[in-house]
Amino acid sequence: MTIDIRQAVLRANAVFLLAASTGGMWSDITGAFFGRGHVAPILAGAPHAAIGFVEAHGLAFIIGVLLWRAEPSRAWHMTAAAVHVLLGTSNLVFWQIFVAADMLTVGYATTILHWSFVAVQSAAALTYGQARPRSA
Repeated sequence: MTIDIRQAVLRANAVFLLAASTGGMWSDITGAFFGRGHVAPILAGAPHAAIGFVEAHGLAFIIGVLLWRAEPSRAWHMTAAAVHVLLGTSNLVFWQIFVAADMLTVGYATTILHWSFVAVQSAAALTYGQARPRSA
């Protein structure tokens, strides 16, 4: 895998995290503060639970910024893979939130993308020593 491809993998990962976390944060805020949207019914019975939603999406956004700026090193690829193991596993363990919020399409799409990034980032990390120079 060339350095340019590694950089593109990190950037694609960043774009996904930035977009998904922005959408998630929007959903969290409208549900928690305005009682609207898909997560409103979930948060209505436990409004303080919004802190976990907001923190998770906020941290995903920050990690997206970091991945955009990251050098294509083994450490960053492993970091990105670990982030997606956490997020993908959380989606699976708490799958009923997607059911209760009537957001199965979002659940399927984000979970598939999380595990896809685990695979791609892991491959980039495991083949790091075989990196070819940047393409001309």
